[in-house]
Amino acid sequence: MTLRPFHLAFPVNDLAAAREFYGGVLGCAEGRSSNQWIDFNFYGHQIVTHLSEDASGDALKNPVDGHGVPVPHFGVVLEMSDWKALAERLRAAGTKFEIEPTIRFKGKPGEQATMFFRDPAGNALEMKAFASDDMLFAS
Repeated sequence: MTLRPFHLAFPVNDLAAAREFYGGVLGCAEGRSSNQWIDFNFYGHQIVTHLSEDASGDALKNPVDGHGVPVPHFGVVLEMSDWKALAERLRAAGTKFEIEPTIRFKGKPGEQATMFFRDPAGNALEMKAFASDDMLFAS
């Protein structure tokens, strides 16, 4: 089976701030847009920010390996070198991390590099990487 791009649409309360964050900070190419939404190329996947006055972040956190993980959240699994470069890019941009770049499940199946941060509307993102993609679904 060939992996196909996913599509995710989610609310934001400021399209200009979304454009700056996803396009400027994360470096996602912009696709189509209107005065109500913007498409972005999120590492080969299509995400769409939709303007909503009621946009807000999560209301829940679940404990995972000693951290309070925001729910809901979304992200992508990167190559380790790309993950490290993004962490530095986010730090340089002054991004406030919900969970600082760290190694989770150290020495266990599924060991992964992970970081959590929020977009300007409060949506939580997790970017992660594995030393080997074989560990993605390790149990």
